[in-house]
Amino acid sequence: MATKNYTVKGMTCQHCVMSVTEEVSEVAGVSAVDVDLASGRLSVTASSAIDDQAIAAAVEEAGYALAAPGDLGLRSA
Repeated sequence: MATKNYTVKGMTCQHCVMSVTEEVSEVAGVSAVDVDLASGRLSVTASSAIDDQAIAAAVEEAGYALAAPGDLGLRSA
């Protein structure tokens, strides 16, 4: 199992959290998604290596964006 943490920009409500959770959950291999509205933290657990581009695309599909790596957007757990 692999877990990675990201920071999502632009979320303002529980509907945002649900949208991100739903889209990221559909990424192949993802087994768990946890989103914290207050911090913008997105924690993704998968059965294999996590594809950062697939996660970013899923977040964008939900209408949001990941913070850039220099902004603590992509961190390994």
